[in-house]
Amino acid sequence: MKQLPLAISPPPATDFDQLVVGPNAQAVQHLRTLRGLAAPVFLWGPTGSGKTRLLRALAAERQAEGERIAWFDADEPLPWTLPEGAGLVVLDRCERLDAAHQLAAFALFVEAGSLGLQWAAAGRLPPVDLPLRDDLRTRLAWGHVFALRPLSDDETRSALRREADRRGIFLSDEVMGYLLTRFARDLAHLMDLLDRLDGFSLAAHRPVTVPLLKKMLAEQGMDGAPT
Repeated sequence: MKQLPLAISPPPATDFDQLVVGPNAQAVQHLRTLRGLAAPVFLWGPTGSGKTRLLRALAAERQAEGERIAWFDADEPLPWTLPEGAGLVVLDRCERLDAAHQLAAFALFVEAGSLGLQWAAAGRLPPVDLPLRDDLRTRLAWGHVFALRPLSDDETRSALRREADRRGIFLSDEVMGYLLTRFARDLAHLMDLLDRLDGFSLAAHRPVTVPLLKKMLAEQGMDGAPT
């Protein structure tokens, strides 16, 4: 279990107002008005559709209001315990829960319910199709379920530009075109590349250019995934 915001420098943009929501406006609106609702919420969609980013935005907004967030990820070691005073429980990457983590997640769900805490979770599949124990799958499906769709090419470009501007990076059309033509249009992957490129540029004391990007890819052994 970890507390948000994460200790990353610079931190990822987590404010709802900073996100390009594209076709997922309905889910975002629901998350922004989640306070006070008893039913849990579940977000599902393919890699890069924005599940984790929306959960982080929800957590950041609630933290800004003074609320404590209990954030759990399927790859985190056990045991899992709810921190005292938590107001929202978040579980990410539900499709990766093994048997032991499923048991822990179910126990958290029961405990959160007894305390009247809200629950938000995400996975690549809708709850009914998740490879989970029946009681946990049923509880994840009990509330509001939203299918997220990846951003369009223009929306992806806008999201990258907005994040680059936030970091103070000049992202030329040439660099943007290279990223969008050489790599899958998976926003999570592209944001990770941008994060790496930012650090590489700062370490090299050089502006972000296509040659610098190619140098980073070569040195870090990263291959593009053509779309």
